[in-house]
Amino acid sequence: MLHAIVVGGGIGGLATALSLAELGADVHVYESVDPIRPLGVGINLLPHAVRELAALGLQPALEAIGVATSELAFYSKHGKPIWGEPRGREAGYHWPQISIHRGRLHMLLLDTAIEHLGKARVHLGHKLARFETTPDGVTARFVERRTGTEAAPVHGDVLIGADGIHSQTRAQLYPNEGPPKWNGAVMWRGVSYGEPFLSGRSMIMAGHLRHKFVAYPIGADETGKPLINWVAELRFDTTDLSEREDWNKPGKLEEFLPSFRPWKFDWLDVPGLIENAISVYEYPMVDRDPLPSWSDGSGRMTLLGDAAHPMYPIGSNGASQAILDARVLTGCLKSYGADVARALAAYEAIRRPATAAVVLANREQGPEHCLTVVENRAPDGFERLEDVASHAELKDIADTYKRIAGFSVDALNTSPSLADRAY
Repeated sequence: MLHAIVVGGGIGGLATALSLAELGADVHVYESVDPIRPLGVGINLLPHAVRELAALGLQPALEAIGVATSELAFYSKHGKPIWGEPRGREAGYHWPQISIHRGRLHMLLLDTAIEHLGKARVHLGHKLARFETTPDGVTARFVERRTGTEAAPVHGDVLIGADGIHSQTRAQLYPNEGPPKWNGAVMWRGVSYGEPFLSGRSMIMAGHLRHKFVAYPIGADETGKPLINWVAELRFDTTDLSEREDWNKPGKLEEFLPSFRPWKFDWLDVPGLIENAISVYEYPMVDRDPLPSWSDGSGRMTLLGDAAHPMYPIGSNGASQAILDARVLTGCLKSYGADVARALAAYEAIRRPATAAVVLANREQGPEHCLTVVENRAPDGFERLEDVASHAELKDIADTYKRIAGFSVDALNTSPSLADRAY
């Protein structure tokens, strides 16, 4: 039996634990936070990630607590349509695209992990101090957050570092890497009570590179009131990050609302939505450069999710790519059995270049590049979109990103789950 140590109890780590447990591995998850709370705002799960969670039996629960997104639509800063396309099942996928509150998704994964692994195998309040590898296995040493003392060493066959953008696992491999890179953009993210707009299941992006607004419904609260997730983004010239980013740092409306006061469109009242926020968080848009390797060369450890490839939250790919990592890793371990080193080498050979391409594509705005094309060519607005950008040009932007991120419709619909492929 494979003995696996998963460092990090976030979306990627829990998806990995569930996937490996289904494979028959003895999995222990170690998370530094205790207790885990349903924090955050909305995220999107693309069809390729939903397909993998469906293989773990989670699709009915996801659809019950999220919204099956029907379209993605881009608009100018004046509220005029630029590009729109169906999403999820409406686009021909066999699986939906799901907009969901991150906290609800996290708790679903946590509760399922506790049910499948057993509560004794989900260790909260344990922060990784260091790990040591040999050709025969790995030893992880954790500090108990509540006492500050080092826990008994943990031995396993493989260690998966899924401990986020500030990963201690990654820091041990690359101690001189430094902080994440900031591109000058600040996002204020919030959830508001509000009625769904356009199709009722639409995700919209309006504006351009330096001034942008995103919104989409993510379901309802416990009383049935509909919730809208939104992101207000402004980009500044400085890229010197003076303090560490924090997803739970409260945001101040006065710092960004004035920039969106004029954005009252006939299909969405942007300032009204912002003012109805239940909560607002401020976060700088950061990522890290792709790595030359995710391992120390021992064949006994690897990285996954934001620990391996933190990326800008563009194109709805952060959580989705972590889930794909988990399933490819499971498929590789299934293919190579006891030869953990070959399995990890195969996993990295598949996922490291694929995720590096997404990181770099997101730096070039991914599918949102259509907004910049139109803004640069028609900053004062337009009467006829075809005078600014052709349908073929805009479609190519959308299709290219789908190929890079791995969710082209035909390729996805005709291939098996990532955990069931022969590697």
